[in-house]
Amino acid sequence: MFEQKSLFGHFACFTAYLIFGLNIIVCKDLTSSGAISPIALFTLRSLGAGSLFWIISLFMPKQRVEKSDYVKIFAASVLGFFLTQMFFLMAISRITPMDCSIITSLSPVYTMFIAAYALKEPLTAQKIGGVVLSLCGIIYLILNSVTSSSAVAQTTPLGVLLMIGNSLCFSLYLGIFKPTIAKYSVVTFMKWTFLFASLLALPFSAKEIITLDFAALPKQHIAELAFLIICATFITYFLIPVGQKILRPTLVSMYSYVQPIVAIVVSIYVGMDTLSWQKVLAAVTVFAGVAIVSYSRSKRESNNLNR
Repeated sequence: MFEQKSLFGHFACFTAYLIFGLNIIVCKDLTSSGAISPIALFTLRSLGAGSLFWIISLFMPKQRVEKSDYVKIFAASVLGFFLTQMFFLMAISRITPMDCSIITSLSPVYTMFIAAYALKEPLTAQKIGGVVLSLCGIIYLILNSVTSSSAVAQTTPLGVLLMIGNSLCFSLYLGIFKPTIAKYSVVTFMKWTFLFASLLALPFSAKEIITLDFAALPKQHIAELAFLIICATFITYFLIPVGQKILRPTLVSMYSYVQPIVAIVVSIYVGMDTLSWQKVLAAVTVFAGVAIVSYSRSKRESNNLNR
């Protein structure tokens, strides 16, 4: 039973971060076009995904939220969605996908230390070694994927700072709010999270959304917007809490290493890159690090059960 539950947690996190990898490419194209501002795009994602969660909740048993937990869910909404996504959407037009990936790969390092402080998650040599191994693999992968120095000119210091803010906020969300997330169903937690996020964003974006001529948007942008709302927001933010309920915060955050791998696979598919032994070696290194951290937790829990 434990193994099946653990595997489902891994599947949820892998799928979510695979979509996050595609999200980098889609957001880059949509925000660079200038058709929709970052705050309006965030609001549309929040309203769209939030509506889906509220609709689903109508067909599920009602779950009462304790009054004291509304403050915690609001804080989780600010860190895990509002600030995280706003930093990302403002950064993506100022940074290349590869540079974006190398910065987000630091997220597990932040999460590991935050979880150690907030949740007393033990810092073992094996866990630290797994994180470092995966980090080395992802850095090696990205460095061997840069084929043109012109990409450097596309990244600005502000873009780098915004992406660091993105990673820190999401790491705080993963490390601090696991107890609250575990207390409620995914639908209950996320419907309130998106409601709070929408209320935060609407004062800054309502005018643009009301006046935006959706009929004039190219079909490609409409398709990208639908992908961002349904897949990169609704599905991913459904799966991440599922993973958080089952896996430790550090392990959940380590799946952020999937993002640059997805970006490279997509670039190879469309003829922008080629497969090399360096990339295969880096991918093996990344997942070896994930396996080490996962084994560290499983072994400790097995020892606890035998006591």
